[in-house]
Amino acid sequence: MSSFKQILYHLILKPHKREKVFTKNQRDRLYKYISVVSKNIDCPVFAINGIEDHLHILVTIKPSISLSDYIKKIKISSSIFIKANHVFPFFRKWAEGYSIFTCRMSDKKTVINYINSQEDHHKEKSLYDEINDLLVECDYFSSTPPEGRG
Repeated sequence: MSSFKQILYHLILKPHKREKVFTKNQRDRLYKYISVVSKNIDCPVFAINGIEDHLHILVTIKPSISLSDYIKKIKISSSIFIKANHVFPFFRKWAEGYSIFTCRMSDKKTVINYINSQEDHHKEKSLYDEINDLLVECDYFSSTPPEGRG
């Protein structure tokens, strides 16, 4: 029996200590590299964008690859690429964790637009507030953040 799934993953990756290492003039090189790596393992990227201290990826991951294996592959290969090509001189490594949200296919265009407008979005909102809002939107907090998070 074949495996099928139709899940979009909205992934947020941060460099170690959320250092502001992703300079604007080199980001496209990283995004293209990650997109190719992802495509080569049959996991198409629909959007990728970010700012100095994090990036967003909208991707669908094939059933034979676990989410953690996908993220590990992206982090390891992109770290090697960044260091070998001196893309971001102050990049040391990726942060250990990540944020990930599932999205409905019907929301694909909305999420793509959201990811593509990261620079404008972060003129008004921090990464912490952005993730908190996404958690509330996903009903993670039942619309009420736990104490100390509001």
